[in-house]
Formats: sequence, C-alpha cells, structure tokens
Amino acid sequence: MNYWLMKSEPEAFSIDELARAPGKTTCWDGVRNYQARNMLRDEMKKGDLAFFYHSNCEVPGIVGTVEIVREGYPDHTAFDPDDHHFDPKSDPDNPRWFMVDVKLKKKFPRVVSLRELKSYADRELRDFRLLAKGNRLSVMPVTKSQWRFIESLSQGK
Repeated sequence: MNYWLMKSEPEAFSIDELARAPGKTTCWDGVRNYQARNMLRDEMKKGDLAFFYHSNCEVPGIVGTVEIVREGYPDHTAFDPDDHHFDPKSDPDNPRWFMVDVKLKKKFPRVVSLRELKSYADRELRDFRLLAKGNRLSVMPVTKSQWRFIESLSQGK
C-alpha cells in the first residue's frame, strides 16, 4: 500500500462536499501538472490511502483521509469546453490528463495545520514533501512513518 497527500482548495472542493457525495465517493479531477498526473495515472493503486489537504484558505492543513477506490483513468473534464478544467490540446483518443476516484475514510476532529506540520520539519517530518521549499504539487507521496505520525497528530496525541 502507498500513502499520498492530495490538495484541494475548499472553495473548489472540500472534505465536507466529499462527505455529502453519493457513497462519499467522487472523482479527483482537474489536476493539470504532469508530475502529479503521472502519480495519478501510474502510481496510485486501489486501496492506497491519501491525506485530504485544504490549501489556499485561512488555515491550510490536513483535514482527513481518503481511499483510492478507482485507479487512474482519463479526466473527462479536459474534454468539456464548458468545464473550467478544459484543455483544448487534450484528445480523448490520446488523453493528456488523468484522475482517480476517492472515498472518504475519515474526517479529522481537527485540522492538522500547515503551521503545526512545519513545527516538525526538522524532526519527524524532515523529508515531508509538502514542507519542501517551492513544492506546489497537488498530489505527492507520503512515507508510512510520516503517515503514522500525522495520523497521531490528528488525534491530539
């Protein structure tokens, strides 16, 4: 099993919206970065777990966990001229962008804030990619030890 972190701006799509989705499941669409696309397309597997991270908001941070329930497949929003994720260069016969389906596993009782995560940057989260300077990827891998540590933070331990 692999572990991930997936970012979404809560104004665009929040963990509460995922909780209200049928079966608490939806596609994770709109990723328009090749490195993140490659992870969605090639590396994320059914059963993998991911942190749901709210970005570009008052208190950015990890708000819960999701499970990957469908592996990478073409992102249909790239083909829809009425969708804000439309990419006129994307071809349904040779798709450029991919997505996965996620299911809500758990909403944390509190936000594990970016500020709190940064306080562990020289210890437990030394190599956590989210904390790397200039890292703006919306999808990134998380190690098993980082996963366990952050989960313990979510419970206030």
